[in-house]
Amino acid sequence: MKQIRHHLTDDLLMAYASGNLPEALSLVVATHISMCDSCRAQLASFDAVGGELLDDLEAVTMSDGALGATLKQIMDAPAETTIQRPKADSLFPAPLQDYVGADLDAIKWRPMGMGVRQSLIKTSKGASVRLLHIPAGCAVPDHGHHGTELTLVLQGAFRDHNDRFGPGDIEVANEDLHHTPVAEDGVDCICLAASDAPLSFNGILPKIAQRFMGI
Repeated sequence: MKQIRHHLTDDLLMAYASGNLPEALSLVVATHISMCDSCRAQLASFDAVGGELLDDLEAVTMSDGALGATLKQIMDAPAETTIQRPKADSLFPAPLQDYVGADLDAIKWRPMGMGVRQSLIKTSKGASVRLLHIPAGCAVPDHGHHGTELTLVLQGAFRDHNDRFGPGDIEVANEDLHHTPVAEDGVDCICLAASDAPLSFNGILPKIAQRFMGI
């Protein structure tokens, strides 16, 4: 894999380690971590610190019926289903395969305009996540952000006025960033993007389409 130049922030890694991210953002973080040795090592260090803090907490006395209630939950749990092993040759890393499967050709795309397509991924409330297909040489409509948006490149590359983002790179955008990402020529750009607030589009047509696109 090509060298990854753009990584997750420590704040995002700590929020992920502590379970304080919405599911949509967690999916992007987990997918990046599966591709990035550096962020995976940093996450392990945060997990180790968290374990040390737990060891220092005072013991809590359990109620008399706690053990029986736990065993009952185990006995009442649904039977295990067959676990599908991730496909090693898939464009989608294992955490993402759990949500969309392994085959890019099976993704159902919806047009966003300007040639860009998206496929929404169902997650819990609090944030939204989607796959983006940006044809080579095309641009995502000019937009800003009302919150945090994480964009992870899976294939191809895109550029904005900040930098270039290739496979494995993640762009962390907030209210300060207004940009027009453009896919590089040669290979269509496939990204995984999550946001915890609606995007802010300038153009009239993107604003109209926004209410139907879930972005």
